[in-house]
Amino acid sequence: MRILFVAADKMEFAGLLARADAVQAPRLPVDWARQARLGPHAVLLAANGAGAARAAAAVDACCDPFHPQAVVSTGFCGALDPALTLAAVVVATRVCGAGGDYPAAPLSAASAFHAGSVVSIGHIARTAQEKRVLRASGACAVEMEAAGVARQARARGLSFYCIRVVTDLAEETLQNDFNRALRPDGHFATISILASALRRPLVRLPELVRLRGRCVTASHALGSFLVTCKF
Repeated sequence: MRILFVAADKMEFAGLLARADAVQAPRLPVDWARQARLGPHAVLLAANGAGAARAAAAVDACCDPFHPQAVVSTGFCGALDPALTLAAVVVATRVCGAGGDYPAAPLSAASAFHAGSVVSIGHIARTAQEKRVLRASGACAVEMEAAGVARQARARGLSFYCIRVVTDLAEETLQNDFNRALRPDGHFATISILASALRRPLVRLPELVRLRGRCVTASHALGSFLVTCKF
């Protein structure tokens, strides 16, 4: 099968790339792309920044040259269900976004995962209070790109999957306000994040270090899971 994977940042693909073969760097109008073999599948990995619009643009940019049979929205997510632990894999049964609800195709895997509804919003769900409000919708996790990917997959008649990995917990409130540092190009202004962290260094700097470590762990957990998937 030919599968297009779409994420916000190339870091989200680190674990998958470590398990891929015949990796190439094609020239495509997205921020970052790699083409490879993943077991029996030909895959294209595309990272194009945070948000539904950037993710939708990645699908459009990659579909015509690659001709995928399925599209996967992947990467990091925030837990809404308190039972979800760090680096837990979430496979969406449906994605709910501002543009509507999108069913996600089921899959099987050798590794454990949590199946449930995922809510796709236009910003990082930063506080425990906001996560509790989102949880009331029935969703188990929150992220920013899947609705855009799902919309374009539906428009093109392609199978859609959403596979995410948890980097922050339902009862956590982030002390760093990453939303203020999100640029129109879908990337975070590192200087702005660091400048803000230095205003409360005893709280915010350790959180940045902790989140970095979580992202590395989550990316490898996601890669380990994806190689066992049967689409």
